[in-house]
Amino acid sequence: MKSGSIIVSTKRTMELIDITHQVSAELKNSGVAGGICTLFNPHTTAGLTINEGADPDVRTDIIEGFRQIVPLNYPFRHREGNSPAHIMASMMGSSLTIAINGGAFQLGTWQKIFFCEFDGPRTRNVHFHFLEG
Repeated sequence: MKSGSIIVSTKRTMELIDITHQVSAELKNSGVAGGICTLFNPHTTAGLTINEGADPDVRTDIIEGFRQIVPLNYPFRHREGNSPAHIMASMMGSSLTIAINGGAFQLGTWQKIFFCEFDGPRTRNVHFHFLEG
């Protein structure tokens, strides 16, 4: 098993950051040719997802969709004021599992790995584990 972390710096309150190249570089450096990758985001106001990476409007639509689903101005009780970010992160999820074959992620043609920031800007970590098998 090879493990580590990547750093993700976000610039806006809400954004989806393509981290595919960062994680792929770590996979290449690991020498793992086949198995499974697990990614874990240890932050309660951010998530991870796999989605289309070819059209940047998809990222915008996901964020705007969340803004429609989760009321930003509802009188939430959490004193920190970031309850919408906690809800969005719970909806998105905090981990991913991706198959590895031939030293590469088995993603679909248009798929990319995204870090989903809902309470930025911040500097975040994403932990990875490459399990050979």
